[in-house]
Amino acid sequence: MDFSDSFRIVNLAVGVIMALGGISQFFSNFGFQSIILGVYVLLFGLATALLEFQIPPQVARYASFMFSFVGRGIFYVFIGSILLDNNWMRIVAGSIVGIVGLAYVVLEFVPSVEPPANMREADQGWGAEQV
Repeated sequence: MDFSDSFRIVNLAVGVIMALGGISQFFSNFGFQSIILGVYVLLFGLATALLEFQIPPQVARYASFMFSFVGRGIFYVFIGSILLDNNWMRIVAGSIVGIVGLAYVVLEFVPSVEPPANMREADQGWGAEQV
């Protein structure tokens, strides 16, 4: 089955939720840690959303985990756990991102679901890097 458009919409929505969660992180405690976490989550959210439109060659080389369901799922669970905080908006955002991440990890083991084309760009197998 081909769910490429559905995965693209879900990844774009998760990127937007990450970016909004990163922005909301700035207003949590006004501490140095909140600012650093907010910047990272905001950048990860923008990068995730931009990967749906264009894939820079550096991403395929240094962040190849974003091109498999397991890698992207674990990344989403990680960012979702960073977003979880004492504010209801960040709890909702972190839960959504984490649940999508868990769903992606499960989808890796469903043989009838293939990753979309933009998640197969770097899938050349182990040791296929060009020198």
